[in-house]
Amino acid sequence: MLVGDRAAIRLARNGAYCIGMKKITLSAEESLIEQARLVARSQHKTLNTAFREWLEQYAAQAGGGAAVDALMRRLRHIRSSGPYTRDEMNAR
Repeated sequence: MLVGDRAAIRLARNGAYCIGMKKITLSAEESLIEQARLVARSQHKTLNTAFREWLEQYAAQAGGGAAVDALMRRLRHIRSSGPYTRDEMNAR
């Protein structure tokens, strides 16, 4: 996420109009939506704001796998002298 994107999200949370925001339609059981609204209200948020925060966190997880792959590529030159016995693995 770019710094400008964060500013756009903050502006949207404050009710200001933002360029680059897209509307989506989701479907869920009515009781679940009402329960989610109550949770959001208890956190002094709208359901829309709570969903945007969740979406931002969810999207950030996508980079986690790439980070592990990059680490494994950087460490591919390291070789173990194993396999190790159980006693060797537990030695302190």
